[in-house]
Amino acid sequence: MEKELLEHGLNMNRRRFLTRLSVGLGTAALGSLLIPDLFGGGESSEKDFMAGIPHFAPKAKRVIYLFQNGAPSQLETFDYKPMLQKMMGQDLPESIRNGQRLTGMTSMQKSFPLVGSYYKFEQHGESRAWVSEAFPNMARVVDDLCIIKSMHTDAINHDPALTFFQTGAQQGNRPSIGAWVSYGLGTENKNLPAFCVLLSKGKGNGQGVYSKLWTNGFLDSIHQGVQFSSGENPVLYLTDPNGMDRASRRKMIDHVASLNHLGYQEFGDPEIATRIQQYEMAYRMQTAVPEIMDVSKESDDIVKLYGSDCLTPGTFAANCLLARKLSENGVRFVQLYHQGWDQHGNLPNEMRKQALDVDQASAALVTDLKQRGLLDETLVIWGGEFGRTNFCQGKMTPENYGRDHHPRCFSIWMAGGGVKPGIVYGETDEFGYNIVNNPVHVHDFQATLLHLLGLDHERLTYRFQGRRYRLTDVEGSVVKGILA
Repeated sequence: MEKELLEHGLNMNRRRFLTRLSVGLGTAALGSLLIPDLFGGGESSEKDFMAGIPHFAPKAKRVIYLFQNGAPSQLETFDYKPMLQKMMGQDLPESIRNGQRLTGMTSMQKSFPLVGSYYKFEQHGESRAWVSEAFPNMARVVDDLCIIKSMHTDAINHDPALTFFQTGAQQGNRPSIGAWVSYGLGTENKNLPAFCVLLSKGKGNGQGVYSKLWTNGFLDSIHQGVQFSSGENPVLYLTDPNGMDRASRRKMIDHVASLNHLGYQEFGDPEIATRIQQYEMAYRMQTAVPEIMDVSKESDDIVKLYGSDCLTPGTFAANCLLARKLSENGVRFVQLYHQGWDQHGNLPNEMRKQALDVDQASAALVTDLKQRGLLDETLVIWGGEFGRTNFCQGKMTPENYGRDHHPRCFSIWMAGGGVKPGIVYGETDEFGYNIVNNPVHVHDFQATLLHLLGLDHERLTYRFQGRRYRLTDVEGSVVKGILA
């Protein structure tokens, strides 16, 4: 008996209490779920009731993460290296590579010919940051961006690198960043999930994305990312079945919730409590989601800002616009995945097409949030899972070349949400192969993201199978140099 009581006690901690409060107080709390205005608090009090408590005052309330799946080359985006042009075709000095790990795709090469970017670079804005000609729209908002050129990671292949960025571990089944944010802060809007996922495909060589990237892992399933699709039904099973009206649906959910609550009282299983919340959330989403998905009320100026593709569901531009709409309606974490950045060959041609897919809409999102007064409280992130080599993979001509995976250094950018605008942080060597100052590890990036949301990455933990886990594992430091 004492052992059972102890195990039951371990199921409760501060954040579990907050996220389970709606069912943990018995029938009164169940009533508040089934009848939102039961206690006369109205919408605002319920919103406060559902919200989590940060560790300290946050700089950002929400995150929009534009993940460029497949790893765009830093040497064709933001890390200008004229030395590679001067030494075009010459072998990478061994003193620079220093025996560092290679993938199986280039480890058998007898030489490593350096290749400069096909694209021209120019300095832009008051920050005088270098930006490739392939990204003219990002260049125009460069003074709103914090470009980090000194990212590095532990993984050298796509699946582990992507999983590492999104979950803090190279193996699967760990909670994703969005799930940790949902666990730590809860939801701002009772009618929408705290964590939403949007997918799009580019015209280049793609790498797959999969649900383990937005999983709740060992956290309660209420924190799992909700994937939106571009089809007729943006969320599966959201619409009522034929022959069922809203009143019948409400009555069914009430009865199921009552039965689940009896099970929760008997067994104390947190997943039963989660199930009650998920049914209730799904019912509320039936009204909220169609309204948010409707872009017909967006002005001509907004359509022009994002580009005409924003009217085509499933495109990157449409997902950027949808991300803004979700964020302004209180979704804590919106994760976009855009596939097609794996340019092992034909890089100049493929990357230009990829840039056309994302450049205008990425810059438009920053501009749109800024003109609505939302950028200061919304953190926008753009980048992939690792970088690209400074040498060519396979045969090379100045107009046709490819680059292999490179975990040692790569570039991303962040905007809004408490980061310094108009700065470039970190630096790589003249070959663009190694970091020479201000390195930023993936765990540092994750710690900083949580910090901007008011969460201490060392305190945001969850006990599972006898140990306490966190997004940053046992590493990570906040990158104070980019904080506003």
